[in-house]
Amino acid sequence: MDATIKSIRPGKPSESRPAELDPAEFLAAAVRADQPRPARAEAEAAVKTLLAYIGENTAREGLLDTPRRVVEAFDELYQGYHQCPAEVLDRTFGETAGYDDFVLVRDIEFTSQCEHHMMPFYGKAHIAYTPVERVVGLSKLARLTDIFARRLQTQEHMTAQIAAAIDEILKPRGVAVLIEAEHTCMSVRGVAKHGASTFTSRFTGMFRDNPAEQARFLSLVRGTTR
Repeated sequence: MDATIKSIRPGKPSESRPAELDPAEFLAAAVRADQPRPARAEAEAAVKTLLAYIGENTAREGLLDTPRRVVEAFDELYQGYHQCPAEVLDRTFGETAGYDDFVLVRDIEFTSQCEHHMMPFYGKAHIAYTPVERVVGLSKLARLTDIFARRLQTQEHMTAQIAAAIDEILKPRGVAVLIEAEHTCMSVRGVAKHGASTFTSRFTGMFRDNPAEQARFLSLVRGTTR
């Protein structure tokens, strides 16, 4: 059963809803500058240990530089731990000519890593929000997606993080997030069902409270022009 806490936004005293994310998850970088971390040499040694575990000869020519390459790849794949979501959404623009409908950016491609098996999952995010006077640059929604994608993740958690960050920082009238992805931990191992897609969504504000707005969002995401 979902935990229940007080809403971040004012509401009726009797209202309750599933627990929100801790704002620390999306308002700051996940890694503090003073946080203790293993040295690069220790990380490379750990990779070498894993290579030996699977039965490889770590001294053979093709693997001599593999520990270094893997650590460098980790630096790239997981750079989202060092980036601040709030900073991405910090700059907004007020010249909107009174625009009062929602803004939708669809087909934001991403690749992330499953926190259960450390295997990739990849797909597209579709994000909409209804601004109040000010809007954020469209590319910032793609950058926000990449920040959360470049961390060990579950698709459900990533969906909630994106929606919560936009909702808390931009204070729009509503946010809609739909993510569709294929998980290699399911397609290339385990049940090995290649091509199976997973869909997750999160709606806040007017999208949560108005089924017609949800339907319009989904209709545009699934538009026949795709």
